[in-house]
Amino acid sequence: MSVPLTRACSINVDVKVGLNVVIIEPSNIYGCEIHDDVFIGPFVEIQRNSVIGRGSKIQSHSFVCELVEIGEFCFIAHGVMFINDLFSSGGPAGGDQKKWKHTRIGNNVSIGSNSTILPVTICNNVVIGAGSVVTNDISESGIYAGNPARFLRPIELGGA
Repeated sequence: MSVPLTRACSINVDVKVGLNVVIIEPSNIYGCEIHDDVFIGPFVEIQRNSVIGRGSKIQSHSFVCELVEIGEFCFIAHGVMFINDLFSSGGPAGGDQKKWKHTRIGNNVSIGSNSTILPVTICNNVVIGAGSVVTNDISESGIYAGNPARFLRPIELGGA
């Protein structure tokens, strides 16, 4: 029997990291860009060609696949999954990156635990409820939830 190679935290040299970034072990991060003041919890994977905006927080067990851009001051809760392959040919793209799609998350977006985000664009100032599946672009600020995620109500900006 062989002994597996184990690593507490895998951060490749091709990762661009800003100031005051905190990454909790274990995690797997490669080929991406992480801006200033970002927090990344344990058991998070962030793949190449992804961008995490300033002041954003990604909690444990989340998966950020290639071609995802997360804006500034976003909160990605536990277990959020981003998807870039819609199985457009009836199955997985099999590494054919021409079949992959981009996801763009605006600023001040909070995504609840165990949500799934398909390749979409989400505007600024949006809350996605826990367990939601976002299948379409969101172009109006507000609170969304469900499968598929639907607009519930406007968001109150600026507090009480």
